[in-house]
Amino acid sequence: MPTKRAISAARVLSAGAVLLSASLAACGQAGREGGAGGADGGGAQEYGLGRLSAQSLDWTDCPAPSALQGGGEAPDALPDGTRWQCAAMEAPLDWEEPDGETLDIALVRARSSADAEDRIGSLLFNFGGPGASGVTTLPGLAADYENLRTRYDLVSFDPRGVGNSSGVRCLDAPAMAEMVQQDATPDDGDDEVDAFRKYQREYAAACEKNSGRVLPHVGTADAARDMDLIRRVLGDDKLHYFGISYGTELGGTYAHLFPRNVGRAVLDGVVDPTQNQLENALAQAAGFQLAFDHFAAWCVRNGCPLGGSVEEVTQRVMQLADRLDDRPLTLDGDRRLTGSLLLQGIMAALYSETAWPALEVGLAAAAAGDGDTMLNLADILSGRHGNVFSDLQDANTAITCADRSDRYTPDEVADRASEFEAASAVFGETAMWGTLQCTGWPVPGKAAHPEVSAPGAAPILLVGNTGDPATPYQGAARMAEQLGRGVGVQLTYKGEGHGAYHSGNSCVRDAVDAYLLDGRVPASGTVCEHEPTTGK
Repeated sequence: MPTKRAISAARVLSAGAVLLSASLAACGQAGREGGAGGADGGGAQEYGLGRLSAQSLDWTDCPAPSALQGGGEAPDALPDGTRWQCAAMEAPLDWEEPDGETLDIALVRARSSADAEDRIGSLLFNFGGPGASGVTTLPGLAADYENLRTRYDLVSFDPRGVGNSSGVRCLDAPAMAEMVQQDATPDDGDDEVDAFRKYQREYAAACEKNSGRVLPHVGTADAARDMDLIRRVLGDDKLHYFGISYGTELGGTYAHLFPRNVGRAVLDGVVDPTQNQLENALAQAAGFQLAFDHFAAWCVRNGCPLGGSVEEVTQRVMQLADRLDDRPLTLDGDRRLTGSLLLQGIMAALYSETAWPALEVGLAAAAAGDGDTMLNLADILSGRHGNVFSDLQDANTAITCADRSDRYTPDEVADRASEFEAASAVFGETAMWGTLQCTGWPVPGKAAHPEVSAPGAAPILLVGNTGDPATPYQGAARMAEQLGRGVGVQLTYKGEGHGAYHSGNSCVRDAVDAYLLDGRVPASGTVCEHEPTTGK
């Protein structure tokens, strides 16, 4: 199963409280554009977008999420009675042919609580993936951003290829259920490798058959152009933006294409824009290993049932994964906890320090023959909600492969096995085989890595977390360098989990809020210390 590029912690956080309670009770890029100059559509003629720039959005109460968005209930009103509103914005299917066929971009917003004179404008969010539905994620995390609503309308969207924005759909739910149980580490000879590649080819063919119309047009540069159209349609002179995880790559790409249109922008959990897919996979393997070591050390300090040292915890988990690889745990119905799903569940929990107690309980239960908690954690990464699958996995693959030109062979990947093993004893093999995600994909990728240089853009706040598993800390410094002198402003959080704002750290929150609300740019190099959030 392909690995995620860098989903945000939002999915873990939004599901975390229920999961933790239950667990404890049980035991990429195109060339640079000049940039449009303001809400009057100053750059509209460059794209031939007069009609689309002038469109008026029909905002109505949000319905229940669609199956592509993951299903569930319509979002509740905010505590002050503000209702979530949804709309669809028309955008070109192909930005090279702006007068041609169009698609709809699904939007969600909560209006600002500010008076007209205090309102800054709209703050647009992307929560990562690629493949996360902003229309469903933003309402679920609204409490985290209530302070920002004092001066902004909070706005998010399903990027093209995601959810209700012509979401990519490759397989139906039964086929997806079978896919997520496939062995993601074909380590027992050529037959397993052949079976792994055959399944990938069939998956790619299904994506082309069912979503071929949009596959060539779901890249990050396309989504960045959509964001500038959103800015114009909302009537904002500048784009104020909060990007998390992959959303930082999207934000950097926007700044490259439209540097003059950048307003106040925060990139949290920063993607390294200098890495190709293989380099990124190695860095993520090392990042998740570091996070796992930190979890294991915490577990040991608190009387860990998995072992008395980090080494013992690691060894026991690896043995459990190997055992489940050969003999999966059969759960209710036809569901099975495989070794690959165990590792995915671990990775999901490492996105947020608040999930560590659930991970401890889940691993101990799986070792005793109860795999429910670990399977629930794994479901977060696959976009599964009961028997409903969002298009998170399909969209992730489609966007990644539209962006990235890397296409590796099994032999090329296997030749790097020792590097992946050195990077991570626990996750190295999974990360290594995940680099074949785009091999055989029907659409060629744009480039080896994104272009984010943005000379002349306003300051962009880059928040890096020293314990981040999915976007390791060094990515923030490299993004700052690539953005250009005077653009990237670095803030370091010495903490755990993916991203920093969602950690609840008061230092990070105060710095980000002061920048977005009052325009106070923190000194580059500011450091925020960890505030422990887990315990027994």
